[in-house]
Amino acid sequence: MDWTFRNDLPIYTQLMQLLSEGIVSGVYAPGEKLPSVRDFALEAGVNPNTMQRALTDLEREGLVFSVRTSGRFVTENAEMIREAKYRMAEEKTKEFLNSMKKIGCSAQEIVTLLEQMKEEEK
Repeated sequence: MDWTFRNDLPIYTQLMQLLSEGIVSGVYAPGEKLPSVRDFALEAGVNPNTMQRALTDLEREGLVFSVRTSGRFVTENAEMIREAKYRMAEEKTKEFLNSMKKIGCSAQEIVTLLEQMKEEEK
């Protein structure tokens, strides 16, 4: 996983986003045991307390759950994962549209660009 951080958001927020993306994209499969807080923190290059906070918030959101003495696991609730994926996609789409508007693109120009890119992928 790419643990690249920006300066515009708290690290724990970015950790939550990265881990959530890993869950909805299948990097971390439903039911999979996650690395320990210390191992995750070492891998990401962050303080274990920061990683703990991110994982605790993911538990509150329901994407992760703890089993006493066994560690943390990714939820097996496929609907919850789908909903998280949709929320992320919606958020990223809004960011994209706002960025395009800032550079003066009309809705039709955005649609045309997307259609062109779709054709290029084929």
